[in-house]
Amino acid sequence: MKKDKSNDLTKEGIKKKKFSQGMPVFNLHAAGIDVGDTQYDVAISDGANGFEVRVFRTFTEDLILLVKWLESESITTVAIESTGVYWLNLYLMLEEVGIEPYLVNAKHVKNVTGRKKDDTDAIWLQKLHTCGLLQKSFQPETEIRILRTYVRQRKTLISISSDSVRRMQKAMELMNIKLHTVISDLLGKTGLQMLNAILSGERNPDELIKYKDPRIKASEEDIKKSLTGIWKEEYLFMLKQSYDGYLFHQLQLKECEEKIKEQLINHVAKIMDGDITDVLLEKKKPKKNQFNIELRPLLKTIAGVDLCKIDGISEISCLELISEIGTDMNKWYGIKHFSAWLNVAPNTKITGGKIISSKMQKKKNQAGQTIRMSASCLSTSKSPMGDYSRKMKSRLGKRGGVVATAHKLAKIIYTMMKEKREFDPTIMINNQEIWKQKRIKYLEKQLNSLKMAV
Repeated sequence: MKKDKSNDLTKEGIKKKKFSQGMPVFNLHAAGIDVGDTQYDVAISDGANGFEVRVFRTFTEDLILLVKWLESESITTVAIESTGVYWLNLYLMLEEVGIEPYLVNAKHVKNVTGRKKDDTDAIWLQKLHTCGLLQKSFQPETEIRILRTYVRQRKTLISISSDSVRRMQKAMELMNIKLHTVISDLLGKTGLQMLNAILSGERNPDELIKYKDPRIKASEEDIKKSLTGIWKEEYLFMLKQSYDGYLFHQLQLKECEEKIKEQLINHVAKIMDGDITDVLLEKKKPKKNQFNIELRPLLKTIAGVDLCKIDGISEISCLELISEIGTDMNKWYGIKHFSAWLNVAPNTKITGGKIISSKMQKKKNQAGQTIRMSASCLSTSKSPMGDYSRKMKSRLGKRGGVVATAHKLAKIIYTMMKEKREFDPTIMINNQEIWKQKRIKYLEKQLNSLKMAV
């Protein structure tokens, strides 16, 4: 609103201010689209005081017509509700033709009365976007978006594989086979060989014990007892199907990891002009659910810094973070905005100068979950971050301590990637030493008070 500086004082000497009426226009050629599974409702200005709304179906040829119509109407930016995954193809097509899409959180625009039809939703989106009242949701660049798709698929496959393992354990429990309670890893060398033998028809514990690896700490007597079961045909069928499902999903997991590796190599090759000899290293003995190449050099090249130097951040965690947040930290206003987007900062509500609520928001953020998982593992670490995690847990409780530690990790990650500065553990060590000295002084003061009271 523009302030009118004329007539600042009335005849009575009272100071007055004048402001122009109406909302300012920031996006003159804007459109609003309410997306759905079967149709898109598109609203644009008719050039006067009204709106033109058109309804398009969601087939590919209809999307092409929609985009061409927006181009013919000289539309430069479009607000789209983030409903499911229905917006994705339209979002990408708008980007390709140079129309800036604004992916908008539906929660920001739904609490408005008097709108009961889909076309009015589209009109309301267009109104808000024209006045610049909508905030764009984060979307990574194309290379990162492709990587994110593969990484999320990998996490899904690992989760499905874990379900297959639990079903295998259930089938064995129903037959009173206690092998999974005696050896630490049912899917290790010993466990898999014994499972294959059982599914091949072997039932004698004296024969199955021959597959025991020398590294197994359990005694042969306990393993034989655990392999003496009540064999039932229906439960053996359950065990076989669960085992086959596990092997199938493990094969899919390897294929997905090859795609991730290919995407990482292509990304690094673009950065280094095709020379990847120094960053492409093979692993000698990859562990379960680990890649057969060293991800750390590749991820360092993409991010510009080595995030794996941070305590609690592993190669897989680093891969998941980069696939979710990308490498451009300018898409956030600052550390506070980044932490709030990750949902590792309290949603503080202040009324009348008082904090009435500071609960965490109930929203799902993949990158925030990865950071929380990393933070939850730091309580047993002997590093300065481990000391910080234990201090926060003692002060805020287990749940609050994990969130506080995750917030600390988020600030470190943002600063490293924003300023392209490597992790410096001496800063954490110095801060921890200062805290220890303050703690010692406080406890000495408490001790002196107790001595004086005696």
